[in-house]
Amino acid sequence: MKNNHTHFAIELDSLCVEIKQTPILKNLNFKVAEGQIYALLGGNGAGKSTTLKTLLGFNAPTQGLVKVAGREVLSNIDFIRSKTAYLPESATLYPHLSARENIRYFLSLADIHKSEQEIEQALERVSLQKRAWEQYLQTYSKGMRQKTAIALALLREAPIFLLDEPTSGLDPVAIDEFNHLARELALAGAAILMVTHDVYGACQVANRIGLLRNGQLVGQFEADGNQ
Repeated sequence: MKNNHTHFAIELDSLCVEIKQTPILKNLNFKVAEGQIYALLGGNGAGKSTTLKTLLGFNAPTQGLVKVAGREVLSNIDFIRSKTAYLPESATLYPHLSARENIRYFLSLADIHKSEQEIEQALERVSLQKRAWEQYLQTYSKGMRQKTAIALALLREAPIFLLDEPTSGLDPVAIDEFNHLARELALAGAAILMVTHDVYGACQVANRIGLLRNGQLVGQFEADGNQ
């Protein structure tokens, strides 16, 4: 997915972040283009989740620049969050509500109006079994909850996706389904930044991979044959 006129949805330029005077991100530089899936690969404590939270405006850069959708994050937080769909590793959904009820509720909080048909299409797209749509989430596996959260992210129709360990809890079939869905979104022009510790999974779905270690980007390379 190469663009002659590349538009970058995410840009980090010499980004440093300290939390409680402890350096977490150190001189981070990478970009994610529209239509690209970028996987930030690293182990626990590498700084992956901190990177996502900084992109959402929850952490202030100590130095450097971070831009999303062409705008500097901290001075445009509401705009940035309207342009991004964030999927945490463990989505906070209500166990006493069904998948459909959770989606309807969270969309209403964002003042997004979708028809029942659109909600059902999103649930079908993530391959959540129809008989589960009306069941309470307290009966769900982690993978089923993750699918519900992915459906919610799709319905927000944001052009930028920030995904924290998106395949956590999914079985191999569901991981393949997720990878196919991510590629569909990228082909439609979405920019996707996913953080993961899964080397194989990253290579399966990403166009470009960055290796994060102790808050530093120690390497970047093209994936899926786009070399």
